[in-house]
Amino acid sequence: MQVPCSLRGTSVRGTAWKPLDRVTYNVLNFGAKPDGVTDSTAAFLKAWSAACGTPNPATIYVPQEGKYFLKNVQFRGPCKNKAITIHIDSTLVAPSDYNVIGNNATWLLFDRVDGVSIRGGTLDGQGNGLWACKKSSKNCPSGTTTLGIFKSKNVEISGLTSLNSQMFHIVINGCQEVKVIGVKVLAPRNSPNTDGIHVQMSIGVTIFNSKIGTGDDCVSIGPATTNLLIQNVACGPGHGISIGSLGKDYREAGVQNVTVKNVTFNNTQNGVRIKTWGRPSTGFVKGVLFHHATMDNVHNPILIDQNYCPNNKNCPGKVSGVKISEVTYRDIQGTSASQVAVKFDCSNTNPCQRIKLENVKLTYKNQSAQASCANAAGTTSGSIEPTSCLY
Repeated sequence: MQVPCSLRGTSVRGTAWKPLDRVTYNVLNFGAKPDGVTDSTAAFLKAWSAACGTPNPATIYVPQEGKYFLKNVQFRGPCKNKAITIHIDSTLVAPSDYNVIGNNATWLLFDRVDGVSIRGGTLDGQGNGLWACKKSSKNCPSGTTTLGIFKSKNVEISGLTSLNSQMFHIVINGCQEVKVIGVKVLAPRNSPNTDGIHVQMSIGVTIFNSKIGTGDDCVSIGPATTNLLIQNVACGPGHGISIGSLGKDYREAGVQNVTVKNVTFNNTQNGVRIKTWGRPSTGFVKGVLFHHATMDNVHNPILIDQNYCPNNKNCPGKVSGVKISEVTYRDIQGTSASQVAVKFDCSNTNPCQRIKLENVKLTYKNQSAQASCANAAGTTSGSIEPTSCLY
């Protein structure tokens, strides 16, 4: 039944409708210690239990008094309300001992939540010890992801800074409608596997107005990602914005409807990249737009690599089964750090189809760059430099 305008805010029976008041839970009141040393994990979990258990909109407040040391914290839903804000005015610090949390684990995990907002604050992953271990060629764990959003929907992360994650900084996995706005991700150029934001098996993720500098991909896009928008993102240092690697498993869902626009790359290994394993797979990439990207001394500004096979193992014939089609590069400008500025190295059994180059200008040391193509079909429009090699 449509309620007339004159009755809105009033129930059908005439009783005034009043929204529930927001309640605030300060972590200090649950025993958190802002000294950066005392374990405040239990206090944060108690605050979450209170916020998750009330039908009222709720805020968990982390005040500015100091730093809060946390071991791994799992914020699990579903909750009794769909409006929980975690307002952080300080720094959360992970254990410096990389064995504390465990291998391939997540330090701060939000699982099966709906309507959660994470605002402000700094997450210090203290990854230096693990990076040093990996560089020494010891038997080291893979590491810990700083912030994980799993199987959740209607989540917003805004104004957050992630520092020195052991491994991935932010992972969005199995989610719907997640917004990442005004985030900073910072790790040294030589920090291994420190992807800035990784998205997979998710629908309707948007990443806006963010600055990402890491030792790996600024943004990496995994299987079963659809309707992804990345806009106004500055990348560098790092390995660029990458779709992939895809096709590691034979049965793998595809990636489609991805838009990357108004992005800059500064001294990165790659600009916009699609990477697939050189092995059989049912995966695909379709409906991708890279629009208005600026490259500053980028080694591989435009790259499709379908022959990814670390250590040349388990890649029979080194042939990728991932089908790539309908990928558009529009208004891509700037400088390449290598002479080959555009490289399409596509599968010889599943050639790239319907690739479009529109107004591309990439130079190498103030001279003409080159393009390299293998098994890539498409069209061009506008001014194209280097000269296209699409067939």
